[in-house]
Amino acid sequence: MKIRILISNDDGIYSPGITALAKVASRFGEVRIVAPDVEQSSMGHAITASRPLRYKRIRLDDFEAYRVNGTPADCVALGTHHWQRIDLVLSGINLGLNLGNSCWHSGTLAAAKQAALLGSRGIAISTAVSDKEEPDFSALEPYIAKVLDLLLEEKTMPLVNVNVPQKPRGIRWTRQSVRHYDGKVVASKDPMGRPIYWFTIRPLQGAEEGTDRWAVEHNWVSITPLRLDLTDEKDLARALALHHTPPIATGTSGNSQKNKTSPPAAKERKATRRTNKKTRNRS
Repeated sequence: MKIRILISNDDGIYSPGITALAKVASRFGEVRIVAPDVEQSSMGHAITASRPLRYKRIRLDDFEAYRVNGTPADCVALGTHHWQRIDLVLSGINLGLNLGNSCWHSGTLAAAKQAALLGSRGIAISTAVSDKEEPDFSALEPYIAKVLDLLLEEKTMPLVNVNVPQKPRGIRWTRQSVRHYDGKVVASKDPMGRPIYWFTIRPLQGAEEGTDRWAVEHNWVSITPLRLDLTDEKDLARALALHHTPPIATGTSGNSQKNKTSPPAAKERKATRRTNKKTRNRS
C-alpha cells in the first residue's frame, strides 16, 4: 500500500520548487499538493483565525493540487482535513536556505511543524538560490531522493529540517546553528519623504562545525532533527534545584488568601490580648 504524502510550501503553489519536490516524492507514495495561492515567505507559524479560507483545485502538471488563500500552516491543516490518514508532509523545495535562527520565522518549516503538531511527520526542504539563476532542480533530485529514502526509515523523527547546497557532495546529520540573530532594520524613505523600514538579513560567517550552517557552507546536505518541546531542560533542572517553590493554597483565591491570617500570627495576637487584659485587671 502506497503512503500518502502531502506537499506544501511558503513560496506559493506556482513555485518551481514544489513541482520538483512532488516529482521526487511520487516515487515513494501517492502525492497531493496544497499550498498558498501567493508567496508567504517568513510567515512563521501564523494561522488564519479572523476570516474564512478557500480551498480551490487547480491544474499543476499531473498532480492533484489545491491553492489556499492562507498561510503554510493553514494549507497543512486544510490538506489533512480533506485528505485523511496522511503519512508524511513535505514542505518545499524552498527557494532559499532555512538555517540556524531562521527556523523561528520560516514558513517552510512551519508547514512541516504543523504536520508534527497534528500527529503526522513533517520534513522541510530548502535549497540555496542566487540572484543570477534559479536552482538546478534536476541536479538536486538524486540528493532529495536519498534524503527521503533515509528519513522514511527514521519513523521516530516527527520533524526534520533539510538544507541542500547548490552543488552537494554528500549528506550530513547536523544540529541547528544558534548564534546572534542575523536580522537587521534598514531605514529609508518613501517617495513622499515619509520614513519606512525594511527588515532584512545580514550574512553570518564562521559557523561551528557540525551545525547546519557549517554543513551547507562546506557543500554538504544538512539534515537536522528538531523537536516541538522548547523546554530548556538544563535551566529547568537548575531552577528546581536552587529554588524552593512554595505550595499554592487550594480552595481560596489569591486576594482572600492574603486577607487571611496565618495560624502563628493569630496565636501571637491572642496571647498579646490576654497579657494586656491581665495588666488592666491588676491596675
